[in-house]
Amino acid sequence: MDRVALRGLRCRGYHGVFEHERAEGQVFVVDLVLSLDARPAAAGDDLSRTVHYGVVAEEVVAVVEGEPVDLIETLAERIAQQCLKHEAVREVEVVVHKPDAPITVPFDDVSITITRSRV
Repeated sequence: MDRVALRGLRCRGYHGVFEHERAEGQVFVVDLVLSLDARPAAAGDDLSRTVHYGVVAEEVVAVVEGEPVDLIETLAERIAQQCLKHEAVREVEVVVHKPDAPITVPFDDVSITITRSRV
């Protein structure tokens, strides 16, 4: 499989279990690796035979900015399912970073990584 990677998609979401997370929101960062067969697109230099990563980026931002959830696990699953709606995408790895998570000790990042594929 070939891979298309999008790293560091930044958007504001209102996810979390605490009231202030829902009210104030925070930045989430998303990394994606989309697995596909790039040969058909490359052979014909044809965008319609691959995944349009600009469209995927916009869709992912819409998911993060959309309906709030408690868990970043749920958010990652929603993002993965959106990515798999693209016919060319056979598998997706999603990393959701929550760099401003409400943790009382110093930390660099909190993230979840999931991999989902077509059944």
